[in-house]
Amino acid sequence: MKEKQHLLIVDDEPDLRTLLSHVLIGAGYDVSEASDGEEAINALKFGGYNLVLLDIQMPNVNGIQVLKYLQEHAPNIKAIMLTGYADLKHAMEAKEFGAKDFIGKPYKIEDILSTVERVLQDN
Repeated sequence: MKEKQHLLIVDDEPDLRTLLSHVLIGAGYDVSEASDGEEAINALKFGGYNLVLLDIQMPNVNGIQVLKYLQEHAPNIKAIMLTGYADLKHAMEAKEFGAKDFIGKPYKIEDILSTVERVLQDN
């Protein structure tokens, strides 16, 4: 039996976090949540995550700042960026700092599940 993958969902919209958590738990993942970038960095310090689903636009510490933290302190943790601001500038910046993929809101649950599965399988 393979080990469960542990995901961290970081989004300042509680309804989206709850929905994503519910769907990903239902798909067999262990899921934790953070409501902003600062909370995410604190959670990441304790490790154990395989993947972070990370909103770009958040108050205080934004998703790009969390991505930079990951790149410096935990490069083995993969990241997928989530944003309502799906534009080329954010996508390029996120890729530059190590994001594995980029999903614009609103998104389809099937797209989230397939992207999470694909990114986790990539080496």
